[in-house]
Parts: sequence; structure tokens; C-alpha cells
Amino acid sequence: MAINDPVGDMLTRIRNAQMRRKTSVTTPGSGQRARVLDVLQAEGYIRNYTVTDFGNGRSEFEIELKYYDGAPVIREIARVSKPGRRVYVSVKDIPRVANGLGVSIVSTPRGVMADHQARESNVGGEVICTVF
Repeated sequence: MAINDPVGDMLTRIRNAQMRRKTSVTTPGSGQRARVLDVLQAEGYIRNYTVTDFGNGRSEFEIELKYYDGAPVIREIARVSKPGRRVYVSVKDIPRVANGLGVSIVSTPRGVMADHQARESNVGGEVICTVF
């Protein structure tokens, strides 16, 4: 089955797995997903992820989910820019999530980064998702 929104599919898999208190979840691999997972790991929302390469261009990520006192670390994760409606922002309009407690993940010309890194680098871009 073809997936129209690979990043949205990955975020939904993470959300569903955490609702069921799973320790890990798998998702097909891609470069964009890897960059989003790098930001989630750097910000402390997931433990780790590993890549399994099946050859002939196919790979899979196994994402280790993170819990604190039995509750998921990710309270809510939402896709902002979708294939049907792209959301681009300048550096001064990058949204703050939960008054700075959460993170907006932004795809900029300098790579995929968290909102605070984009502000420090003084670059805007496409808002991929918000995490709290």
C-alpha cells in the first residue's frame, strides 16, 4: 500500500504505540523520517532508534519509546504541514509549543531542526510537526 504522508504515518505509529504502552515500534525507513527521529532523540522524546537494512533499497526503523513513571514522555504529537497544505514560516513566526515546553520540528535550508535551533540559526522553513 502506498503511503502519501510518510512522516505523518510515522507520527501516528508512535502515537498509537504509546497509547498501547509498547516499548518499541517499527516503521519503514526514509531520509526525512531519520532526520525527524534525530531531532526527537536529541530533544529526549524517544530513547533511540535503530536501522535494519533489507537490501535493494528497503530499510526499517525500530523506535524505542520513552516513558516516565509509567506515562509516555510524548503527551501529544501532531503533524502541522501536510501534503495537502504546506505550512511555511519565517524565523520570527516559528510557533512555540506549550509556552516553550514543547518543540516544533522545522525543515530549513540548513536541515531538519528543533524550533530553538532554527531561531538561533536565524532560518525559517516548513513546520513538520509539534511535540509536547
